[in-house]
Amino acid sequence: MKISRYEQETIVNYNAGEQTATVYTKDKAVMRKLDTLVANFPDTYKLMGQDEVSKRYSFPKAYARYRKPRTVSKE
Repeated sequence: MKISRYEQETIVNYNAGEQTATVYTKDKAVMRKLDTLVANFPDTYKLMGQDEVSKRYSFPKAYARYRKPRTVSKE
């Protein structure tokens, strides 16, 4: 099934009361990255479910990161 780029969403969900984050995605690039992590680290990353256009993953919320923007030096 073909979906538009606008519909290829990714939702990360976690709360303060649990140690697990969930990711729901319809983006094929995100699925490939998370599928690789599931294959390489099956004790940490789990595929929770899937249908014909989306997948749902689970992993420790400590692995969901916020980063400051990178600065490029003038050199």
